[in-house]
Amino acid sequence: MEQKSKAVVCREINQPVTVEEILVEPPRRGEVMIKLAACGVCHSDLSATNGTIPFPPPVILGHEGAGTVVAVGEGVVDYRVGDHVVSSFVSMCGKCRYCQTGRPQLCDQAAKAATTLPDGTLRTRDLSGKPLNVFSGCGVMSEYATLHIDNVVKIDQQMPLDKAALIGCGVMTGVGAAVNTAKVDAGSITVVFGCGGVGLNAIQGCHIAGARMIVAVDTSDAKLQMARQFGATHVVNSKNEENIVKTITKLTEGGADFAFECVGLGEIAAQAYGVLRKGGKAVVVGVAGLKDMTSIRTASLTFGEKTLTGSYFGSARPREDFPRMIGLYRAHRLKLDELITRTYKIDEAPQAFADMTAGRNARGVIVFD
Repeated sequence: MEQKSKAVVCREINQPVTVEEILVEPPRRGEVMIKLAACGVCHSDLSATNGTIPFPPPVILGHEGAGTVVAVGEGVVDYRVGDHVVSSFVSMCGKCRYCQTGRPQLCDQAAKAATTLPDGTLRTRDLSGKPLNVFSGCGVMSEYATLHIDNVVKIDQQMPLDKAALIGCGVMTGVGAAVNTAKVDAGSITVVFGCGGVGLNAIQGCHIAGARMIVAVDTSDAKLQMARQFGATHVVNSKNEENIVKTITKLTEGGADFAFECVGLGEIAAQAYGVLRKGGKAVVVGVAGLKDMTSIRTASLTFGEKTLTGSYFGSARPREDFPRMIGLYRAHRLKLDELITRTYKIDEAPQAFADMTAGRNARGVIVFD
């Protein structure tokens, strides 16, 4: 039976999001229906509304959600009604070359199903009967959502769902960039460019890994103040610096072992690479526009044995790493409560997006009744 559900929808590029009632179909084979408890408002959702991420509207937003399974489809044996789950915006087929070699974040299936379920179909439509795309196979900025089991991860029922939702993107992307992609060493020197939701978690990841110096770089003093709360040992407002690369190189006495670009601009990726010392690694985490370009001095790759790489979803293995993040939270080593600057009701979603655009939140979270 179809389920009526309020959802946040992008109808037109560069226009405010809308909150509307939609219809969600019951799960088919290999799928589950989830009643959402919470959904983080991520910058990637904003990128879908302004065309930076080319998801064709109309699209139901949301990919950082947590909730309870309320129905299971045919053939589902690992999930039951009542299970608590977190959405994974990367579908994990378990069969492709990347899944088989321990890199499910690069799953071929996920690339083919960016705005649908893995089989290319949809379970969502508006009240006029027109289909609605879903963000990265999820579309969980909605009271109810039907997802394939490849896009969900079961979690401990004792974990608060509003905190668990954050693991589904921002936390995993930022912390994972440090501990999975970069493999930050204890005692190392690190620099994080951008102190939004992902950047703060990259800072957390460096702190968890035992970095002795964590330099946070941003243009907002308020965000730099938050960065200290999440483990930054030094902060630099790049707006006040004529040459940020020289400033950071001097501050770190020769450069960083690891640097993270968490903004999504080629210019800043070049700065992250520029602050490295010999043997250093720069990790590009932010999603830049498709036409964004940058350049680096390639000889430095050879003579300095430097590395420039990307990190998608924190190089996550969601079914392994999501419980790992929960364990760190319970051990008081991972800050989740502090990330939630403000909660919103679903009808307040346009304000949540406005606040994110204005940089007011570390993370805004939509909490469902």
